[in-house]
Amino acid sequence: MKNSQGGIYKRFIKRPMDFILSLIAIIILTIIPVFPIVAILVRIKLGSPVLFKQERPGLNEKVFVMYKFRTMTDERDHNGELLPDSVRLTKFGRFLRSTSLDELPELLNILKGDMSIVGPRPLLVQYLPLYNERQKRRHEVRPGLSGLAQVSGRNAISWEDKFDLDVHYVDHVSFIGDVKVIITTLKKVFVREGINSETAATMEAFKGNAGTEE
Repeated sequence: MKNSQGGIYKRFIKRPMDFILSLIAIIILTIIPVFPIVAILVRIKLGSPVLFKQERPGLNEKVFVMYKFRTMTDERDHNGELLPDSVRLTKFGRFLRSTSLDELPELLNILKGDMSIVGPRPLLVQYLPLYNERQKRRHEVRPGLSGLAQVSGRNAISWEDKFDLDVHYVDHVSFIGDVKVIITTLKKVFVREGINSETAATMEAFKGNAGTEE
């Protein structure tokens, strides 16, 4: 019965719910007005463009353009190469990330159907050939604004643990599970927990599964 109910939610309820909730959130955040204020501050403190756009793989590995508020400058060295993330990530950028305000434009991706409110986070396109067969299963559902990995440590946990949580979510999609992730996400945003890894300004690049099989 539980699996049947989860299947009904996944097939018929999850997407309409995502659309309605993301639309309501966009309207509220525009009226308050969080969206306009953050956009203006990003333009003043970090420059243009205000939005950071990057291709990410989504459902069934279909690539889409993900939107975020930019959190880094475009500072470069004398050779024209971008400086390390730790240098370009300003105090204001860290604030946006620690409060997850930088991720608000992803509500547009949810509205369009590229993403879901809850699901595995959309990672870089260049990681696709590095996944083993089990890790590829994270693309059997739409990527999410938040997910099990985010409420279980976010960037503070290893890639292996993160992928295990992603696959666990794919196998156990449910309304109650999504509600729990949303509530826990809000709590963690307020305490700004697990934003960065212990060894990098953001998260170390995934380099594949050397020495493992699956």
